[in-house]
Amino acid sequence: MKDNTFTEFVLDQLAALSELRVRSMFGAQGMYQAGRFFAILEAGRLFFKTNAATAAAYVERGMGPFTYQKQGQVMTLGYHEVPPEVLENAPELVLWAQRAIALATPRPARPPSKKRR
Repeated sequence: MKDNTFTEFVLDQLAALSELRVRSMFGAQGMYQAGRFFAILEAGRLFFKTNAATAAAYVERGMGPFTYQKQGQVMTLGYHEVPPEVLENAPELVLWAQRAIALATPRPARPPSKKRR
């Protein structure tokens, strides 16, 4: 059975946000708020969606980007690890999450399924 302690902790810290959902993805977990994919949870670490302007706050605190291997190459996404001091401070974590959510694009709605006759 998978240990969800870290995921539960993050969800508790972000309880002020509505419509949070976590889904398994490629050995990690993706976090959505109202259909916006804004965070990745992997191996006890939390990564938030960033852009060139917001990534600076993470880099200044020594936090790196989310990386993964693809065909022997290290790839990065526009997500940076949340600093531990932010993760431990629920009100501050919510503010950082709200910035990440603002950058995330909504997941497109699924078209209605076509019934075959």
